[in-house]
Amino acid sequence: MGYAPDEAAEAAEAVASGSVDAVAFGTPFLANPDLPERIAAGADLNDPDPATFYSTGPEGYTDYPTMS
Repeated sequence: MGYAPDEAAEAAEAVASGSVDAVAFGTPFLANPDLPERIAAGADLNDPDPATFYSTGPEGYTDYPTMS
């Protein structure tokens, strides 16, 4: 089963209940280097740019803004 960041509470419950060992939020982490803080604060997420996922430079890896 997959979880989206807006389902973080359900993901935490699944881990706590033992039905899963871990939950990963892959793509959202690419665009939100501070994803745990954003989830905890209920903040908006940056939109990922798939064109930069496998770039050879910093674009897409270091240029997404963190929560202010």
